[in-house]
This record gives sequence, structure tokens and C-alpha cells, in this order.
Amino acid sequence: MTEPRHAAPDEEQPQVVVNDRRRIDPETGEVRPSAHAADEETAAPVSEEPLVAEVVDEVAAELKTQLDERTADLQRLTAEYANYRKRVERDREAVINNAKAAVAAELLSVLDDIERAAAHGDLTGAFKAVADKLVSTLQKTGLEPFAHDGEAFDPSVHEAVQHSTSPDVDGPTVTAVLRRGYTFGDKLVRPALVAVTDHEPAPAPQAEEN
Repeated sequence: MTEPRHAAPDEEQPQVVVNDRRRIDPETGEVRPSAHAADEETAAPVSEEPLVAEVVDEVAAELKTQLDERTADLQRLTAEYANYRKRVERDREAVINNAKAAVAAELLSVLDDIERAAAHGDLTGAFKAVADKLVSTLQKTGLEPFAHDGEAFDPSVHEAVQHSTSPDVDGPTVTAVLRRGYTFGDKLVRPALVAVTDHEPAPAPQAEEN
């Protein structure tokens, strides 16, 4: 049987190292910092400025896009409203002008009577003053007479009721106004009744007989 070996007194004994892994210090009662915490404290801090700048740029770009869209919408609505106002104003003026033209058309027979009275010399005194005021008022609203002797015949505004020919005219010419025509602005209220003379070549001269 083998006897246990005893170390010699002068032989160096191996050292035993005990790591105290307790989080609580038994002497002070305080929590000891962990190795990971120490590593985090010694690690260099990460800068957040580039990340913040990138987010700010993205938000600014999004806001600019929304602002451009809203601006375009506002410009479109403004243009549509301006066109709407122009259309309403144009329609309103057309209604007013049509109403004025209708009233003036009802008074054309009165103007015809005034013109005939003036041609016969019966337009005098108070009657003439009233007649002149009526004609002036109607002309201020936009009613204008037309057609006179010697002007070229225009079938769009003249209604020919008499025809003749003459070598004294170069083409169809108004030679008599039987009833005055009237316009209101650019609208024809009543065509003029006229006599028209067409051009007729002059007869060739006859040769003298010897």
C-alpha cells in the first residue's frame, strides 16, 4: 500500500485565486459595477448629429412637397374662380343687353312715326323736343340706326324690296331707304328695307350713217 506523499517544508505550494463575483460588497453593502457597465462607460460615445440632420432633411423635403402641392391647388382654384367670375359677368351683361334690345325693339314703330313726321315737316315744337329726347336716350343705351342712300347693298343687314338697274352704279347699291334698320351693339335688331339698283352696262354707241 502506497503511503500519501507529504510535501517538503520548503516546497512552494500552488496559490489559489478566488474571484469574488458577488454584486453586493459584503463590507460596504453597495452594488458593485459590472464589467459590462465599465466597458460601456469607457466606450467612446456615438454622435447622433448625422442621424438628426438626416431626419430634419427628410421632414423638410416632405413639407416642401406638401407646400408645392397646396400652392398648385390654390393657383388652380384661383384661376377657376377668375374664369367663373368672368363668365358670370359676361352672362350678366348679355342678359342686360338683351333686355335693353327687347325694349328698344318695342319702340321702333315710334321711331318710324317720328322719322315720317320729320320728313313731312310735322316734327315741331314740344313734339320735336320729346322726340329728340327719346331718340337720344335710345342711342345712349346702344340703339343705332343704319342704312342710307348710296351705300353698298349688304344682304346680311339689308332687305331688298325693289330692284332696278343703272349704268351709274358699279354694283348692287342702296338707292332708297324705305324703312330704317337698327342695331343694338353688335346685334341686329331690325334689317333695313331698301331699294337696290344693280349695275347695267351702258349701251354701245351707234355708228353714224353717211
